[in-house]
Amino acid sequence: MSAVADRRLVLLRHAKSDWPTGVPDRERPLGQRGRAEAPQAGRWLAAAGLLPDLALVSSATRTRQTWNLVSSQLDGEVPTTYSDDLYESGLMGSLALLRTLPADVATALVVGHNPTTESLALYLQDGTGVAADRSRMAGKYPTGGIAVLHLQVPDWRDLDEGTARLLAFAVPR
Repeated sequence: MSAVADRRLVLLRHAKSDWPTGVPDRERPLGQRGRAEAPQAGRWLAAAGLLPDLALVSSATRTRQTWNLVSSQLDGEVPTTYSDDLYESGLMGSLALLRTLPADVATALVVGHNPTTESLALYLQDGTGVAADRSRMAGKYPTGGIAVLHLQVPDWRDLDEGTARLLAFAVPR
């Protein structure tokens, strides 16, 4: 099997957060619902056999907390990079970061925020894959939403608009 066939990108929007008064956005924690739902996302990933080779996680509190709860449900340790750039990078900034991933990373997982997570998933997908999943993803990318993309390019540096096929979109609850 070629490297292209094995290369996947998992885009996870952080779980439902809380809005405590006086807390800066970057420091907002998960809410009660988010703390309950994040482990379900981890169990979904584990059941789908999606153990990432690398996790890129926004440095915001709610994304770090989401990843801690998600990764606790996975079999095995996942090297993790916390990135200030993912907090406010937007579509093109996130794409630029993904293009720097090492060639030996077959499956990368990004824990980020909207609208960037949704925009990135829609930008990368080529319009193929399960039509119902594409429609649900385009309709709403809720907290805890997971898009699994199969890259149609040989290397991360070639990632661009329409270069990935949507394999699944799930919102484990």
